Amino acid sequence: MNDLRPISLAGVPDSRPLLIAGPCSAETPEQLLATARGLAAHGVRIFRAGLWKPRTKPGGFEGVGAEGLPWMRRVREQTGMYLATEVASREHVAAALGAGVDLLWIGARTSANPFAVQEIADALAGCDVPVLVKNPVSPDLELWIGAIERLYNAGLRRIAAVHRGFTSCDPSIYRNHPHWALPIELRRRLPALQLLCDPSHIGGRSELIAPLSQQAMDLGFDGLIVEAHRTPAEAWSDSRQQITPDELARIVASLVLRDGAGESEDLALFRSRIDRLDGELIGMLARRMEVSRSIARYKRAHNIPVLQSDRYEEMLAVRASEGERLGMHRRFIELVLQAIHEESIRQQFEVLERDGE
Repeated sequence: MNDLRPISLAGVPDSRPLLIAGPCSAETPEQLLATARGLAAHGVRIFRAGLWKPRTKPGGFEGVGAEGLPWMRRVREQTGMYLATEVASREHVAAALGAGVDLLWIGARTSANPFAVQEIADALAGCDVPVLVKNPVSPDLELWIGAIERLYNAGLRRIAAVHRGFTSCDPSIYRNHPHWALPIELRRRLPALQLLCDPSHIGGRSELIAPLSQQAMDLGFDGLIVEAHRTPAEAWSDSRQQITPDELARIVASLVLRDGAGESEDLALFRSRIDRLDGELIGMLARRMEVSRSIARYKRAHNIPVLQSDRYEEMLAVRASEGERLGMHRRFIELVLQAIHEESIRQQFEVLERDGE
């Protein structure tokens, strides 16, 4: 797929980062236009809004659907911005293209379904509309590439990938774990493919958008797709991960764009592995603390004291020796284990105090 082309739109600068922004969902004509005006004032040229919102469970706000297409056209008429929305079926494609939407994206739940992606690809055959493909909800690189290939085989060439993180059962500070190694491998496999980051869905919290955006730039991503709302606290969906247009402008202005001089892709890969391992380490510690809480409940039931000094000293000696054999300094292992033990004791006391109330 070396003949893939960039997501190029007239009047949109080719410089990094390519920026796409707008609310998670189109809610009202007024909300769309107010948000778009705020973004346009800061130079954003591509406006995104979800019209059809596939939700994990029924009962949530699932979008206004085709009713929002005239609202989107009004945004273009009054701001001159390009329009982008998510599609999940051939009906969505027909409605969006019929309304003149400039850019489409395929969401994570849809990209995980080859039948749905093929339906969309068939509906787009013969079109030259740019299409973004978000990663599937699970960390499956082949499924992600397969979705891109289906569009490519339908004749599309302006295709880009969007990294929005992956669902994980392990505890994490992220809504969707980044697993940076996967988009890095995607870039290695498809070097002509533009790669964008969706820090809103990875972080799930507004305060994580800035550091995640910087990480994406440090890893050589081409752009960002960010959820921005005129009043995030009042958003009908995903309010915690949306920011105002002014906040987005501050984040973009603060980004450090490195030219890569003196650094290599190998260094970025090493750093992404560190991020992944740190995330796994935190998740493992959380699981360890759950075991400590179970131990506390057992000790309470059998009238056993919380602190077992002999057991702790034995564990400390054994683990420190294991760490030394693996090339780590003994004192470092002791400090780590002491911190873990202190947190374990605190967790056990919490269980005893709560259950004793």
